Order: sequence, then structure tokens, then C-alpha cells
Amino acid sequence: MLNSTVDQVVKHSVLYSYMLSQPLAVYVDAYPELQNKQLLEAEQLEYGEHGEVIRVLQHKLNKLSYYNDEIDGDFGILTEHALKKFQAKYRLRMSGQADEETIDALIEIEMKMYLKQIEELSGSIYPGLQSEDVKIVQKALNYFGYYTGEIDGIYGPLTKKALEIAEKEHGIELTTEVTKESLKTLYKSKNAEKTSKPNAKQTKKDTKKEIKKVETKATIHAGVIQAAYSFIGTPYVWGGNSPGGFDCSGFIQYIYSTQNITTPRTVSDMWNFASPVNSPSIGDLVFFETYKPGPSHMGIYIGDGKFIHAGQSNGVEVSKMEYDYWQQRYLGAKRITQ
Repeated sequence: MLNSTVDQVVKHSVLYSYMLSQPLAVYVDAYPELQNKQLLEAEQLEYGEHGEVIRVLQHKLNKLSYYNDEIDGDFGILTEHALKKFQAKYRLRMSGQADEETIDALIEIEMKMYLKQIEELSGSIYPGLQSEDVKIVQKALNYFGYYTGEIDGIYGPLTKKALEIAEKEHGIELTTEVTKESLKTLYKSKNAEKTSKPNAKQTKKDTKKEIKKVETKATIHAGVIQAAYSFIGTPYVWGGNSPGGFDCSGFIQYIYSTQNITTPRTVSDMWNFASPVNSPSIGDLVFFETYKPGPSHMGIYIGDGKFIHAGQSNGVEVSKMEYDYWQQRYLGAKRITQ
């Protein structure tokens, strides 16, 4: 099964025919889809051996965080120790040799690692974005031979096409956080309508009132986030509150106005207006203390530790709350209730 999967990966490469005629012309960090083929053909690697295939072995162990020494192509004591750690982790025979069973497991675990990266990050990237997450996804797609462009961290046409191929061939559901939230709220809305059906004694007027309340609650966050995403790339303008340019509070006020919700104009007023929550959920507001004491910047939490906001450097963008700058200035989360 593994060999057939590797064959499929290799054949995506335009260098496939070249590899057949030059089986040893494989370089670490280049053409990863060819390295698996080379390892599988080796079948058994052990202490004392040296060569390009050992470099490939060391490279894979390094990628999986088992080998941290120089990738020099010499199978020494450190390479043997790294293999034993890997074998112990996955309950393989601890021989310190790269036998067929170990090589199969090594390739399979690496494949799963790259697939996981694609699955976890594809929902938070979008065309036009330049970020480290895009670069990670590009490297993973390159491993499978789907992406052949430059690993530049820019989500362009080649990245988009490669993701579509990955989705088709691996059954990966590349659903964005916005779509996920929309589906969740839609389900909650339908479910709430079913469970809150009135009994025979309820009046027609009461029934209409209850259903309307459920629908408003269920769709507000999805609508806010979808609207916010549509303005990514809009420039930052001090005092701006329109699609021509936003400051942070003008952006939030405008987005909520698209959902027919009126909010205060400034960050401090919004801080006092919204209701505090212990930790942010999708659609909540997150506040930061930046250029002056107290709340002076805010954004909309979109899940997975990220928020969308109008920043001075890049305009409307998605940022990670775990970055030191934001983490050190985080004040808390609040919720707009209607």
C-alpha cells in the first residue's frame, strides 16, 4: 500500500523520467517526492554506511525531530540513536538500523505530518495572503509534488491549484473558518427551531416571535465574519470608517453596521459597551493595549487563536494572538449582545 502511494507521489514530478535514468541524483531539500523512492529501494541501511541515501534518511529524521546533528551522509552513532528513538516511539524493533519496516513507518509518519499541516492550515489561508502559514502549506504540497513553484509564502494561482489537487486526491476538506462557522450556525439554527417547536396551546403570534429570536442569534457571528473577510487588504486610514480605508474601530463599526447593528465609534467606548467573556469565541471582540494605557486596539476573533483587524502596517489582515506583540498587550475579550 505504501509503495503504491509513494509511486503516485513520485509520478507527479516533472523529474520522474530523469529520476529513472539517474536514480542517485537526489539532493536533500530538493525534490522530496523522489527521496521516498530512493529510501524504499535501499531496503536496509545500517551503522558505518555513507552516501546520499544516508543524507536523505538523516533529513527525514530531522524533519520529524529525532535527529539534530549535521546532515553529512555518514551513518554514525547519532543517526543510529535517532533511529532507535523513532523505533521506540512507534513500537518497532529497536535495532538502530533502517530496515524495511522502519523505512515504511518513517515515510508514512512524514506523509501524515504533511497532510496534517495541509488540513490544519488550509482553512486559515486565502488567495493573496503572504504568511508563514502559506509557506508551510506550500512546503507540504511540494512534498507531494502538487506544488512546483517558489516557496515564497504567497498564496497565488499555483498554491490554489495545488490545494485543489490535494483535496481531490486525499479527500481533504479544505473548508475555511468562515464557511465552517456558517455551517455550524446554520445547523444550530435548524436544530433550535426543531427543539423549540411550540405545543398546541401556544398562539401563532408566540411561535413567530420565538423563531425570529433563534434565527437572529444563530446568524449574527457568521455574517460579521464573512463581511470582515471581504475587506482583507483594505488600507489603514487614521479615522477611516469606510471601504476606502479603516482604522481599527472604524472597521469594527462598519462591519457590524452591515448586519444592522449599531455600535460605538471608539475602542474605549466599545470596551465599555460590550459584555465581558472569560475567553473569546468565534465572533467575539478582542482588545489590546498598544500606543496608550487602556484599550486602544481591537479585532474580531475568528478561531484557532487568530483575529481579523485593521492594522497600521498592512490594513485589514488576519493575525495570530500568540505572537509576542499581541500576547503581551492583550486585555481581554468581549461580546456584542443584541
